[in-house]
Amino acid sequence: MARKIYQYNPNTLTYERVYLSVGARVWAVVRYLLFCVALGAVFFLLFDKFYESSREKKLREDNEQMSAQYRILSHRLDEALEVMNDVQQRDDNLYRIIMQANPIDAETRNAGIANDSHYRELQNLDDAELIVSSTKKLDLLRRQLYVQSNSFNEIMELVRKNDDRINCLPAIQPISNKDLKRTASGYGWRIDPIYHTRKFHAGMDFAANTGTQVYSTANGTVVFTGWKQGYGNTVIIDHGYNYRTLYGHLSKITTKRGKRVVRGEVVAEVGSTGKSTGPHLHYEVIYQGKHQNPINYYFFDLTPEDYDLMIQLAENNGLVMD
Repeated sequence: MARKIYQYNPNTLTYERVYLSVGARVWAVVRYLLFCVALGAVFFLLFDKFYESSREKKLREDNEQMSAQYRILSHRLDEALEVMNDVQQRDDNLYRIIMQANPIDAETRNAGIANDSHYRELQNLDDAELIVSSTKKLDLLRRQLYVQSNSFNEIMELVRKNDDRINCLPAIQPISNKDLKRTASGYGWRIDPIYHTRKFHAGMDFAANTGTQVYSTANGTVVFTGWKQGYGNTVIIDHGYNYRTLYGHLSKITTKRGKRVVRGEVVAEVGSTGKSTGPHLHYEVIYQGKHQNPINYYFFDLTPEDYDLMIQLAENNGLVMD
C-alpha cells in the first residue's frame, strides 16, 4: 500500500493530502533503486576485499606452492649447470687436448639459448621472470648435455683409434695413493721450505716412507737414471708423443737407462736425496718441453670426487718438501 503524504495548509489551518505526479513517483522509485544498488555495491566491495572465498584461497595456495617449486627448481638447475661447467672444463682442457682435438667453442655449446622469442608466450604468466629464467636454464642444460654427449662419443672414437698413444700418456699416480693421504703439495707458486723465498713448483710432491715403490705412469723408455742437481737420485722416462715424466729424490733406482717400461711398472723407491726436507717423491709431467700440472694426468686413478679432493689437498702450501 502506497504511503500517504500530507502537507499543512496555513490558510485553512489543516493538513491536506498531497497527491504526487506520475513523474515524481517514478523518480522516487528510481532513487530508491539507485540507493539499494549503491549500498549493495559497497557491501560487495567490502566483502571482496576482506573476505576470501574457498576457491580463491585454494588458487592462492596453489600459486604460492608453484612459485616455491620454481625457486627450488631454479636453484637445482644452477647447481647442475655448475657441475656441467666443471665437466666442460675438463673436456676442453684435458680430454680434448690429450686426444689433440679442438676445444668446443661457447657458441656451439649455447646455440639458440639467447633467442628470447622462444619465451615470449611465458611473459604474461604470474612470476614470469622466475618462470622464464628457469626455462632458459633448463634449455641451456639440455643443450649442453647434448653437446657434451656428442663430445664424449668423439673422444671415445679417438681413444679407440689411438690405443698406443693412450698407453703412452701419463694417467696414474706414481705411488699407491688411493686414499689421497700422501698428497703433499701441488703445482704452482710456493714458498721454498729451505730458502723461504717464493718459487715455482713444477710438479707434485707425495709424502711417503723411504722405500715406497714408485711406478711408471705410462709406457715409455727410460732416458735418464742418476743424480740430478736439486732432484737427487732421478729417473726420467720418455713416453713418446712429446711426453716425459720425472721422478725425483729417490732412495733407490730399480730400472736402467734404455729400458722399455709399461704403465704400473716399478722403477724406483721413495727417498729424500737432493734438496729435500723429508722422504717424498717429486713428480713432474712435461709435454712438448713445458711442465704441465700433474693433477690433470691421473684420470685412470681418480673419480671426479677424488679429483676435486686432490685439488684441495694440492693447494696446501704448508707441506712443500723440496
